[in-house]
Amino acid sequence: MSGLGRAISTLSMFLEGRSCHLDLNRPRIMGILNVTPDSFSDGGQYIDCQTAVVHARKMALEGADLIDIGGESTRPGAQPVSQQEEMDRVLPVVERVHKEVNLPISIDTTKSRVAEAAIEAGCAFVNDVSGLMTDSAMGEVVARSGAGLFVMHARGRPADMQLNTTYDDVVEEVFESLKESLRRAERAGVARTKLAIDPGIGFGKDLLGNLELLRRLDRFTELGRPVLIGTSRKSFLGAITGKKTPEKRLAGTLATLALGVAGGARIFRVHDIAPAREALMTAWAVCQGQNWLEPK
Repeated sequence: MSGLGRAISTLSMFLEGRSCHLDLNRPRIMGILNVTPDSFSDGGQYIDCQTAVVHARKMALEGADLIDIGGESTRPGAQPVSQQEEMDRVLPVVERVHKEVNLPISIDTTKSRVAEAAIEAGCAFVNDVSGLMTDSAMGEVVARSGAGLFVMHARGRPADMQLNTTYDDVVEEVFESLKESLRRAERAGVARTKLAIDPGIGFGKDLLGNLELLRRLDRFTELGRPVLIGTSRKSFLGAITGKKTPEKRLAGTLATLALGVAGGARIFRVHDIAPAREALMTAWAVCQGQNWLEPK
């Protein structure tokens, strides 16, 4: 069986959140909403609550399927913020978006108390970029709430994660780490139907490591859970294309989205919703062939 055939055959076709159900009969778009002053691409743009809500509405109109709200930058070299500061940033935005935008919301955090408060404010998912490796209480908080959970692989914390990017086999080491994150989540009581995985492109990997993860992405579908990737505007694309500013990396981003569909990913975390949607739908039609024409 080809890599593409294997990826499609092992896919889970849905992901459960808190009081919602994300149907993965086609690629889904996670819109990025960073309410931070220092994120690598859009830092400071949506720190004001009203501006953030307006952007969330725009992403919904352009075709986003869920909104990922984060209050602590995870760019390489970013310094941590306190639990209280993170909550002060995200909770007003979560509350407003939950009331005014008819999409599920994910909270991008590694802190269980922030996750708990955000779920209470309306989040249906938690996106833990540490794969449950930072806060030992996170799994139990998610399980108790009934939220869905994205577990990502990262080596170290954002402040130091790019200091050690050497692996014997990056794909297999990330695979085993994600397997352990899934075990931790299930031991904490999170239902398997609520779990998705993310290999963590750009988190503790060098250029060749990121390319290898994308080239062998279908390996991660063997874990039996939906695969999310986040390549949008990242620096490894600039290293390939020579585009120094994140906003100039759209074409490179779209190429990775199409390759991600072929590799079995079904959820894509992006900044540029409308062009991402076109790229994903085109790649999906190519991969599905005749099946794409059949009514769902």
